[in-house]
Amino acid sequence: MKILITDDHAVVRKGLRQILADEFKKAAFAEAGNASEALDRIRKEAWDVVVLDITMPGRSGLEALKEIREARPKLPVLVLSMHPEDQFAVRVLKAGASGYMTKESAPEELVGAIKKVVAGGRYVSTALAEKMASYLAIDTPKPPHERLSDREFVVLRMIASGKTVSQIAEELSLSVKTVSTYRVRVLEKMGMTNNAELTHYAIKSQLVE
Repeated sequence: MKILITDDHAVVRKGLRQILADEFKKAAFAEAGNASEALDRIRKEAWDVVVLDITMPGRSGLEALKEIREARPKLPVLVLSMHPEDQFAVRVLKAGASGYMTKESAPEELVGAIKKVVAGGRYVSTALAEKMASYLAIDTPKPPHERLSDREFVVLRMIASGKTVSQIAEELSLSVKTVSTYRVRVLEKMGMTNNAELTHYAIKSQLVE
């Protein structure tokens, strides 16, 4: 089995690798520090599973996930994030992830999740499964950020991280005008008037560090 671990923190990658190596003794491992490096390796080599962090410098894990799905539609991707399940899980699962779990999860849970997605299944925690079931059963009002498209959501998080429109345009390879248009759409959908309100909301909702 070949496992690619993507996270911008080398210590985190090493820790994940050690946990998985203890269980999958014959597995071959590789690491990537950002989305571009991960995508390059995914396009050039065959993998059995990718462990993907959602929060990385430059292109986000959410953006990378879409490109992974285009390049390798059947490749299992387990998203591992510091963000609470109820903030990101539904969005990443809709985007094509095979599973979602938080970095606080127990090591044995990570091993179980890898086994499940490699076997063709999807992984969510028991708590998240219950939340999703009740979410579907009851007409619960969606939080404002759920109204955003994936690209708008990425722009929201980058604005809330303190990046300027020019910096966002450069990182996402878009024009300043296009990013400005996304910003206007985000403000309209969120019912807000400025970046300070967006930042306050994103921090309160734990959408950014």
